[in-house]
Amino acid sequence: MRTLKNLLSLKDKVALVVGGAGYLGRAICETMAELGANVVIVSRDGEKCKIFAEELNEKYKTKNYGTSVDILDVKNIEDLMTEINEKYGQLDVLINNAWSGKKNSFESITFEDWDYDIDICLNAVFYTTKLAVPMLKKTKGVIINTTSMYGHVAPDHRIYDGIEFANPPSYGAAKAGVLQLTKYLASFLSPHGIRVNAVSPGPFPFLETLKNKEFKESLESKNMLGRVGEPDDLKGAFALLASDASKYMTGQNICVDGGWTAW
Repeated sequence: MRTLKNLLSLKDKVALVVGGAGYLGRAICETMAELGANVVIVSRDGEKCKIFAEELNEKYKTKNYGTSVDILDVKNIEDLMTEINEKYGQLDVLINNAWSGKKNSFESITFEDWDYDIDICLNAVFYTTKLAVPMLKKTKGVIINTTSMYGHVAPDHRIYDGIEFANPPSYGAAKAGVLQLTKYLASFLSPHGIRVNAVSPGPFPFLETLKNKEFKESLESKNMLGRVGEPDDLKGAFALLASDASKYMTGQNICVDGGWTAW
């Protein structure tokens, strides 16, 4: 019987984290590196990814790499996969974590905003996964999709007055789509030994949001644990799903939301 430490180890694995240099992405990359993986960190800001990769190299003595990618450009993603193959010769873990979009209410969102959000949050997950699967087949790898509590439940309009902190209708619709895509992929990639799961974060507000005491308190009041999430709160779920500690789990979603969606 393998020890838990052995099951959680990602030593000599290669993990690609899309959106890895952002607020939550950094915690995900830290988790992969701490467990021994070599992490490929990508986002639109390549320089930010390179600097973060060097930090992880120094801290964990793993072989991390940062670069830019446009996840709406299929050729750009293809080039990234070629680069990973040439640099590491394998891909074991794919984490789709990118997000970009405007704060919008139903009234303020434009057709262009809607299309962009759906492209980034849903279509890009499909593009990246489609192009990563050939490498993941060789390693019987793992895919983790970052979704959201708003893929399960609707935002409460009473806590979103105006558009400063509003959650756009496109966001939850896309994340619900990612949840279904996760289940579909878990089914159709299972013959290749690829496991596919999702993590749904709850309220993890950015620092500028936390400065608004009234809004922060309204988020906390809707949460069983009475607080908002911190990036470290995601580490356990991603460690579990990326490693052999979850080797009998696929097609599942873990809500890391302080109990928000349970009532």
